[in-house]
Amino acid sequence: MKRILKTRTFNRWLRKTLLTDAALLKAIDEMEQGLVDADLGGNLYKKRVALPGRGKSGSTRTLIATNRQNRWFFMFGFEKNDKENITQAELAYLQEVAQIFLGYSNDELQLAIDKGEFLEVYYDKA
Repeated sequence: MKRILKTRTFNRWLRKTLLTDAALLKAIDEMEQGLVDADLGGNLYKKRVALPGRGKSGSTRTLIATNRQNRWFFMFGFEKNDKENITQAELAYLQEVAQIFLGYSNDELQLAIDKGEFLEVYYDKA
């Protein structure tokens, strides 16, 4: 079963933008087709996500930890006009945390969701 999750921190940032869960799901679909903006190493990827009415190049950047199979974690987001890129220290930290998240057992992951550390992103059933 594929699980797409947002960290609590990412979700706080997301609420300040015009991005929707639908836009995040579209980004995952594109990544599954091989459309990745950058492989940052350590199972961490950069993916541009367009804000409504704007193209991808001037919009948001998301950093996603994934095993590229069944686990996708939106970890960090920023707008291009606010921040050009992440620092080497931020990259090293996010790569380390990505390994921890991807190493969670199903039970550990469910416990983290139950505690509110992650929020699931669901495809519309309509």
